Amino acid sequence: MKSSEAITALSALAQVTRLETFRLLVKHEPTGIPAGELARLMDVPQNTMSAHLAILSRAGLVMGERHSRSIIYRVDLEGFRKLTLFMIQDCCGGSAELCAPLVESLLPCCTPARKVAPGKASRVKRSKVSA
Repeated sequence: MKSSEAITALSALAQVTRLETFRLLVKHEPTGIPAGELARLMDVPQNTMSAHLAILSRAGLVMGERHSRSIIYRVDLEGFRKLTLFMIQDCCGGSAELCAPLVESLLPCCTPARKVAPGKASRVKRSKVSA
């Protein structure tokens, strides 16, 4: 990812409604949410939501797929992956042992290494990363 693409993606997320919409779509992967339902859930007019979704789409963070009369929006996981990798590619000067806690904290709680027996509460210990 080029710096200009990262800036576009980050600036798309630098607005409350778009950031919250993106996070809501992340929660609803892989099924996505229809545009009208997104507007209702976010309590914004549909035309305003369309503008926000267009900005997120141009930034490579979401994608829409037409289903009959509605458009289902989902996170563009490849775009999200590229942005995340861009942000951490030079982490810790390439010292893998220093980056391990950061990388571990980015892993979803449902990966095989973090699965918990059914019925047991899971708490993922997050490592603090200092700047």
